[in-house]
Amino acid sequence: MGTHSDTRGYPRFNRDFFESDERLTVIGEGQLGGKALGLALAKRTLETSWSPADFPNVRVEIPRMVVIGTEVFEAFMDHNALYAVALEDSSDERVVQAFLKAELPPQCVGDLRALIACVHRPLAVRSSGLLEDALNHPFAGVYATKMIPNNQAAVGERFRRLCEAIKYVWASTFFQDAKNYMRTIDHPIREERMAIIIQEIVGDQFDKRFYPIVSGVVRSHNCYPTGPAAPEDGVVSLALGLGKTIVDGGVCWTYSPRFPKHGPPYCSTRDLVDNTQTRFWSVSMEPAPYDPINEAEHLVQSELDVAEWDDVLRFTASTYDHNSDRLTIGTGVSGARVLTFGRILQLEDLPLNSVLVRLADCFKTSLGADVEIEFAATFDPRNGLPLRLGFLQVRPMMVAHDSVEILDEELHDQTALVVSNRVLGNGITRDVADIVYVKPSSFDSRNTTAIAGEIASFNTKLMDRNRPYLLIGFGRWGSSDPWLGIPSTWPQICGARAIVEATLPGIDVDASQGSHFFHNMTSFGISYFTVRHSDTPNINWGWLDRQQAVSETLFVRHVHLDRPLDIRVDGRRGRGIITHD
Repeated sequence: MGTHSDTRGYPRFNRDFFESDERLTVIGEGQLGGKALGLALAKRTLETSWSPADFPNVRVEIPRMVVIGTEVFEAFMDHNALYAVALEDSSDERVVQAFLKAELPPQCVGDLRALIACVHRPLAVRSSGLLEDALNHPFAGVYATKMIPNNQAAVGERFRRLCEAIKYVWASTFFQDAKNYMRTIDHPIREERMAIIIQEIVGDQFDKRFYPIVSGVVRSHNCYPTGPAAPEDGVVSLALGLGKTIVDGGVCWTYSPRFPKHGPPYCSTRDLVDNTQTRFWSVSMEPAPYDPINEAEHLVQSELDVAEWDDVLRFTASTYDHNSDRLTIGTGVSGARVLTFGRILQLEDLPLNSVLVRLADCFKTSLGADVEIEFAATFDPRNGLPLRLGFLQVRPMMVAHDSVEILDEELHDQTALVVSNRVLGNGITRDVADIVYVKPSSFDSRNTTAIAGEIASFNTKLMDRNRPYLLIGFGRWGSSDPWLGIPSTWPQICGARAIVEATLPGIDVDASQGSHFFHNMTSFGISYFTVRHSDTPNINWGWLDRQQAVSETLFVRHVHLDRPLDIRVDGRRGRGIITHD
């Protein structure tokens, strides 16, 4: 099998989907798109470079998938005259409604109906745009993925839900976030072509929920190494359930694969318990309110007591004893469950970490660059092995290696606006004269969604004037949980050249680096400063407040400086400084 982007180099869809020997087949002509091409390359790499004999009772594979080529998308757009509504300044809801009313091209209908007739497992309908997963223009998380339970009794109903999901993902090509993102890379959205991936969801059914026991993201370069780890040792983020927890910037377990027994750097056991995952995502197998314009229509978020009922915590959880303030690996004693993945990482009852280390090395060699890998894994929840690891995505990382040195004494420069010893990125920026910042005096976690909207408005205005800016706010940028930070999507802040994540006593969370948000940021070379309120020095709020505001809202302030800021990041030491004249 080839690894080029034209669909003609790949087997046609076999209507015996699960009986076929081919794990990647195509419907229609055109291109595979970036995400599907990445999976095709991953499949080839696994076939040529992965040795299953090294890991008995472990199966690493690309979940079975069908790709709808880009020519089907073009036929759909042209036949239904959809470019008029897609290219104008329409709301996302109006675009989706127009797409849902449109007819699928006849050349794909027969194959899609045959597919759904023989498949009863939950399916993920994923975007695969021509620009997705390119190194210089990553689109991670910009387009949609829709998961469907595919468990209705009638074939016709399952077929209708599949068609709606396909149309939804096509519509996401023209959502406002995607349009804003295209502007940042100066690419006409009219030129984008969207292939579709229809792929089995890795997981098992537990009661009325379907999900993998473990999902994760592996990065071969660690932008925030802690403890004994170095940047080149990489980083892994793990979560219970669907990977939505990780890619949306939620709370997960993060560690260095070289030092899997070293957990995140919490100050105390109590602090660890308070800052680990407490909810997980799954596909609901129960009838849900009909809502085809909602990407998460069939997803449900549950508490850990539901996972305990499902009996999936034996290998993933530890137990907290409040009286002794200690954690015990596993669930053999009573107490609060804490997701530390202790039996996997500390006791090594499953070889998951060893598999991930080998995969990262394998694909880093294959692509000739640092990589980010998304995966999902299932195993016997009581006994462990056999382990099945589904390889969901691989994309290259942009890691800068230019030499920038920041000396210790520079961190105490009196003209410093921001100083941090936890910075992602590398290099020097001297063309930023605008600052958009969230006012500490009016910040409240209850208002983070409103704050995100105000910042998006500033972002649009500054981008229209081609003026990059420094963005300062509190908590995790891009988090799907508004209590962890400001839930901005990447296109809502994509005009920022440098971003500061600050903390306050009431919102003091660790930085997230396993999300789509961070992949886009590192690929564009945007500096990301983490500054805790307890750091000395940190942010010169007094100087900021003395600058005359160009514009000000209830929560956000915009200032323009006569001279640009000097933004310097020493990537080798993970430190950075922003100074003003």
